[in-house]
This record gives sequence, structure tokens and C-alpha cells, in this order.
Amino acid sequence: MRISVIIPVFNEAQNLRVLIPFLRQYGGDFIVDLIVVDGGSTDDSCQVAESLGAYVLHSEIKSRAVQMNLGAGHAKGNTLFFVHADTRPLKSFAEDIQKALIKGYKAGCFRYRFDSPSTLLKFNSWFTQFNGVFSGGGDQTLFITRDFFNTLGGYDSGFCLMEDFELVRRIKRKAKFHIIQKSMTVSARKYENNSWLRVQLVNLFVFVLFYFGTKPEKLKKLYSTLLNYGSNS
Repeated sequence: MRISVIIPVFNEAQNLRVLIPFLRQYGGDFIVDLIVVDGGSTDDSCQVAESLGAYVLHSEIKSRAVQMNLGAGHAKGNTLFFVHADTRPLKSFAEDIQKALIKGYKAGCFRYRFDSPSTLLKFNSWFTQFNGVFSGGGDQTLFITRDFFNTLGGYDSGFCLMEDFELVRRIKRKAKFHIIQKSMTVSARKYENNSWLRVQLVNLFVFVLFYFGTKPEKLKKLYSTLLNYGSNS
């Protein structure tokens, strides 16, 4: 197994300073390349990534789907691992992915917990162990064999939001989707910028609209209007 780690970013210099060394240290020989795809950052995300040995690509479009497809197109590994910059994988992440692939899974993700002591957020993260309609969001990361990713056509670049759920929905039509029952740590900053209830209601509202085929541009506009998503969105 040779893993290509792909990180879509926009103004994530601070997180990259922590994430990239972590991935290199604990990914070890499994990591063949680490690709940061920038969507037009105005901070020093690119300089930080390059200084830490990552291969930096510049996307003309600020869109995770577009950025991640760009990264996948330059990847050398036979396994792709898509990670958000504010996610902290487990030290065993590479071995966990390898074990899943050996079992025959072509794609999957991890559970997660928030970097917050909030009881409500602990309640949220408890549900990430289940493989249901809400599973497979980008915060859970995504590992997928390169061949399978290419067969699926990658992320749908027409999705400027919910691109992760859209891809996982297509994955599940072709193969079993596996959730590794170990919890990574993800940022609670979205909840810190909004109330817990507000985020829950907006997420549910947008997901229902997505499920019934609402256009991605409208979903993105609604999401941006209803939530204070911070400067890194």
C-alpha cells in the first residue's frame, strides 16, 4: 500500500504546521506523497506547506471537489487519503487503512470526536460510528483505492458543497463502504462560531435539500447565508 495524502486548503497555515509533520511522522513509509491543494489562500498556507515538504498545487477554483480532484490527478499512490486541514488523524491511521484494504474494502472513513468537551458534541460524534445516510462527510476523511476513485470519475466538480456525501453515495452503489471504528479528532470551530442548535438545523435542512436534488450552488448559498462558517470556509 502506497498512500497519497491530499489536503484541500484555504487559509489553513496554522493547521498545516501541525498536520503535515504528524502525517509524515506516523504515516511513515506508507506515505508516498503529501499533496496540498490551495484554493487561493491569502495567508502563508502555501509557504508553510512547501517548507514542510508537501507538494503544493494551486487551484484556479476555490472548491473542495475541484481541489481534491486536482490533487488526485497528481497522486502517485495506489491509495488516496483525503484529509481536511483541521482534522487530526490517529497515529495508527496508515495501518488502519491498510487493514481495511486487506479485508477487501475499496473505500471508507473513520469515526471522529470533536476537540471540545461539549456534551452535545460528544452526542454528535457518537453517531459517526454508524454507516447510514449521514456517514461519509469530509470531516471523517476518506480513503479509497486510486483505481476505484478513477472508475467513479472522482468528485463531482459541479458540487461546491456536499461533494463528500455525493461521492460516498456513488461509492455505496458499487461497493461496501467501511467505517473504521476508531475516532480521529476534528475541529469544533463551526460550532464555536454558531450555536449547536443552529448548526444542527442548518445541516439537516441542507442535507434534506441535497437528498431531493437541490442544485449545489443553491445549497452553498444557503449554507453561507445561514451559518457563520469562519474565515477558512
